[in-house]
Amino acid sequence: MKKILYFSFLISMLSCQPEFLEESIRNQSPIDFANNGNPSEIVTAVYNNLYTWEQHSFAWIGISSITSDDADKGSVASDLGTDKHDLDNWTFTPSSISFNDIWIGNFRGIARANQALKYLPEFAALAPQIKSRYIAEVKFLRAYHYFNLVRMFGGVPKLEKVPISPEEIASANVRSTREEIYSLIEADLQEASAILPNSYTGADLGRPTKWSAKGLLAKVSMYQKKWLNVISNCDEIIRSQQFDLLDDYAKIWREVGEFSTESVWEINAKGDDPSKGIQQYNEVQSPRGGSNDRGWGFNVPSQNLIQSYELNDKRKAATILNVPQTTWDGSYTTEGTVGPFYNYKAFVSRTQETWNGNNSQTNKNLRILRYAEILLMKAEAENEMGNSMEALISLNLVRKRAGLQDTSAQLQNEIQQLIWNERRIELAFEHDRTFDLRRQGRAGVVLRAHGKNYIDGKHDLFPIPQIQIDLSNGKLIQNPLY
Repeated sequence: MKKILYFSFLISMLSCQPEFLEESIRNQSPIDFANNGNPSEIVTAVYNNLYTWEQHSFAWIGISSITSDDADKGSVASDLGTDKHDLDNWTFTPSSISFNDIWIGNFRGIARANQALKYLPEFAALAPQIKSRYIAEVKFLRAYHYFNLVRMFGGVPKLEKVPISPEEIASANVRSTREEIYSLIEADLQEASAILPNSYTGADLGRPTKWSAKGLLAKVSMYQKKWLNVISNCDEIIRSQQFDLLDDYAKIWREVGEFSTESVWEINAKGDDPSKGIQQYNEVQSPRGGSNDRGWGFNVPSQNLIQSYELNDKRKAATILNVPQTTWDGSYTTEGTVGPFYNYKAFVSRTQETWNGNNSQTNKNLRILRYAEILLMKAEAENEMGNSMEALISLNLVRKRAGLQDTSAQLQNEIQQLIWNERRIELAFEHDRTFDLRRQGRAGVVLRAHGKNYIDGKHDLFPIPQIQIDLSNGKLIQNPLY
């Protein structure tokens, strides 16, 4: 399914400037393209954005992980990673490069999705069932990109189609409300879940399924405290009996754990023409220095995270790579590397996995939604609705896999704290912690205790990139206090 193909008819939305928004098919008319083009390539071009530097690499790692209490910048003091030291300390500004990278990456994905949605209906020879499935896949991906944006920035420009008229182009420079963006996300996911198949096999692994859409919809609902919607979507996934917790937590992060029974949606980084994965995602986080220097050494476990594990929690050894330590495949020792800890979930074996000889192109899948998170979302929603005993059933399933005893807590507030902590430990380095703290209403308290300069009312959202405000001639309005 995954190929590295870019097509000239797909725009790269580097900003909201009219020339990017209006770019059309080159060298052939829309009718000619619909008659002679390959519709699968339109969809592939939307997927390709998931592998780019701006979408899921250094900026995303910095914003979603280094900002949290789970991680520190890492690397060496002199290597600032452009703005990663500022993200770590919460001293960033609207001009910090990571915010513009993320803006570019996600809006480029949205722009490609809108182009695909514009032209897919024109393919007369395409079987209706395949056409509707392609459209559903693209809507899922558009929803995913918008979910990233709304969690980071709040309301952003809402683009439901390729802007053509002057009025539509002008609207691309105006922020919609947070609620309007969530409404678009929900509509896309509901439409996608009604059409997408229950599963895929072979080369199609990595395409979103019906359950991927329902899982993401449950997460979107959780961020809006729509607890009944969270429960209903999670229950459907659980009742499908297509998913289960993988017995060995450590194997989730290895190649043998890709597309396992726990996978609700993960980005398929396997490709052979050429062989590329998510651009430098693993290299950025791999051990730095030593006799076999592998990476840049960023996004390392914090002491606070390390000390948060319960005794005998199996997840600790699968998440924290110590110095010195020999890796699970016996091929590499961290002795002599910079710093005492690394993110073990990002480790790639060069001897027991299909490493292609290039650190920057490591074809390691990125897990986005796992069955464990479905159980934890259900637990949180049930508890919020006063169904504490039901919440404990799901919570304890996750704890049992980790080698921990069931919790017997009974008070709703106590169970809430346990679920929040379980999310932190279970999902460490999976790019949710900072967003979780915000939606839970305790980001300032937790992050200031960790030594980060979090300012309530300001840092509840990240800043709109200053370059995007400038390109819009001031029509994009900055978030408060920046």
